[in-house]
Amino acid sequence: MKSFLLLIICIVTVCIINAQSSEPSTIVAKFETNISFDGKLDDKAWDSISHISNFTQRELKFGEPATEKTEVAIIYDKLALYIGIWCYQQKSSITAKFLQRDFDYTQDDNFQIVLSTLNDKRNAYLFIINPNGARTDLQINGDNDNIDWNGVWDAKTTKTDSGWFGEIRIPFSTLQFRRDSVQKWAINFERNIRVKKEQDRWQGWSRDYSFENLVYTGSLVGINSIGYAKHFELKPYLLSGFEKNKNERVNFPFKIGADLNVNVTPTLKLNITGNTDFAQVEADRVQTNLTRFDLFYPEKREFFLEGFNNFEIYLGNNNQLFYTRKIGLEQFKPVPILGGVRLFGKAGKSTIGFLSLETGNQDSVPATNNSVFRYKYDIGTQSYVGGIITSHINRQSSNQVYCVDGNYTTSTFLKNKNLVLSGLIAESVDNYRTQNNSLSYRFYCDYPNDQIDHFIAISSLEQNFHPALGFLQRDNYTAFNWHLYFAPRWFTKYGIRQLDIGLWDLSYYITQSTGELESWLNQSRPLGFILKSGDKFELNLQQSYDRLDSSFALTDNAVIAGGRYNMNRTEFVFNSYQARRFWLQLLYNYGKFYSGRIKTFSTSVGINFSRHLNLSTDYSYNIVNLPQIKVITHQIDQYINYAFSTKFDISLFAQWNSLEDIMFYNFRLHLIPKIGSDFYFVYNRGYEGLNDFRFSHPATSSGVAKLVWRFVF
Repeated sequence: MKSFLLLIICIVTVCIINAQSSEPSTIVAKFETNISFDGKLDDKAWDSISHISNFTQRELKFGEPATEKTEVAIIYDKLALYIGIWCYQQKSSITAKFLQRDFDYTQDDNFQIVLSTLNDKRNAYLFIINPNGARTDLQINGDNDNIDWNGVWDAKTTKTDSGWFGEIRIPFSTLQFRRDSVQKWAINFERNIRVKKEQDRWQGWSRDYSFENLVYTGSLVGINSIGYAKHFELKPYLLSGFEKNKNERVNFPFKIGADLNVNVTPTLKLNITGNTDFAQVEADRVQTNLTRFDLFYPEKREFFLEGFNNFEIYLGNNNQLFYTRKIGLEQFKPVPILGGVRLFGKAGKSTIGFLSLETGNQDSVPATNNSVFRYKYDIGTQSYVGGIITSHINRQSSNQVYCVDGNYTTSTFLKNKNLVLSGLIAESVDNYRTQNNSLSYRFYCDYPNDQIDHFIAISSLEQNFHPALGFLQRDNYTAFNWHLYFAPRWFTKYGIRQLDIGLWDLSYYITQSTGELESWLNQSRPLGFILKSGDKFELNLQQSYDRLDSSFALTDNAVIAGGRYNMNRTEFVFNSYQARRFWLQLLYNYGKFYSGRIKTFSTSVGINFSRHLNLSTDYSYNIVNLPQIKVITHQIDQYINYAFSTKFDISLFAQWNSLEDIMFYNFRLHLIPKIGSDFYFVYNRGYEGLNDFRFSHPATSSGVAKLVWRFVF
């Protein structure tokens, strides 16, 4: 009898684990007209509707019920969705160190909501709050996450001896959804309790699936007869300040511009911009570059961020077919954006992205039209076929790129595993003429799962492939990439959560035009693990070969001569658990570097003094011993943020880079007078040629005040 009961329990357990679903798997929203948005959840409306509370552990004890009670309920009115959250636990054990917008949610207790209003298992919004009411968000599009998107929504929280409680308000105008009288959306919830290293989910708690995987979600029903009460969003801005370059007169810019967002349909949004300015954007972190390749800097400008992943095409090997920083920036200097339009969203099974921007004359750079059209058609549950066209035209030159791509994705391979098959082929056209050897292609197979991550790809950029609106770190190659990572959950009784073994991670490049081996790099990780405490350790062994057909300058005085080089390095990495008030990351790498040797030490230190004051420091140090010269580089990056509230913070970013011989400071004040509107004050001060450093004589300095106000109608 006992054996029979044990068999039944095992069968039920296996079925639950495979199903990744617990009941109830549907949450019902209720319409209410009298809602107090205060984070207290003491309105009668919250008591009169059903709450879901069936959460399951993903970490640390997979498949077991959550150790702390969590409840969720949803109500709505004509304008917005309200999500109530009850996170019970001892108040003294709550981890909440941040207040500011876009906080680092990996370091705090948090509650996450993934909401797929199109219910297409591809597109969704992710909203995250911590116990202080700090907010961050992102857009999900297939396997791509747009972490820089900032939606219009709000959150308020309270803390008591019983735990912390939150209320989230999401205007319907922030979301894209189909014009149906009865809505059915996909939804899921995740709670992270840092003191216990515990992660709980409502549905889809498999360790093989990220939270952004939309295959195993629950359903949100009960939302009926809603639409956009506000079809237009107007965001005019007013900017004034000063700019001063060394040995030049002071310039006093004054600008007025605006963005108009139109909900053409509930699933298609049109953006129109005029006299666009990005003075409030955070400064780039200048990176120490000891390679022969250009470095990639991410996009930070708000106009390009919403729907950004609708346009993304990755060519592999750090190359992008479309790189938005090619628009409005030339050699890291801004050129004026006169105006433009964007249209993006879905129409049935079609995903559409269109962009056209006109930039003005700036020094030797002529006025230019930059246009992109992206199209994807949904196939099956998670797959698609599509293409993209990019165009860069001015009076001096013309460039177009045409690309077709396809992707097959499933989360049911071998019953419950992820598998991705993808490919693309592209061709560039310069001055309206097709050249020989102007193609690019990439095909790959990926098996990205919890204990085994296996990836194989082949790609090529022919010597005349030229995407004027893209980013190429290297070109004229045929590449083979292959990695296999093994992460078993062994030795758990010794405090190890999971091993992290890299059997190999190989990148192999052949010069496409000659067929000759250009370079290869392989990294293996014989020892790596994550402790139950959250701390991590890695031992990496790196082997590489590089053929230099010509020399390249490492610094003004150090040159790496052409030749063929075999190199080997050893690397140690330690990361402490970042949810602690004090955390530390260490890296030490040493070995051969072309004709010499290199030692690299880098560290990151974070101190969270309180929910108001957070500080982090990055430091890197390189010693390169070459036959004729020794090169020593230092880089310090200092980040300080003080948040007065969830809607008012000041930050300071300071950097010293000895290789580039620069130092600069970026001070930014950000005030949110109402959700969707922003006031910024930004002050920058930069120095070059630090051997003659004088604080009162910066190479550049500027100060800008900018007000952006949001109107909806």
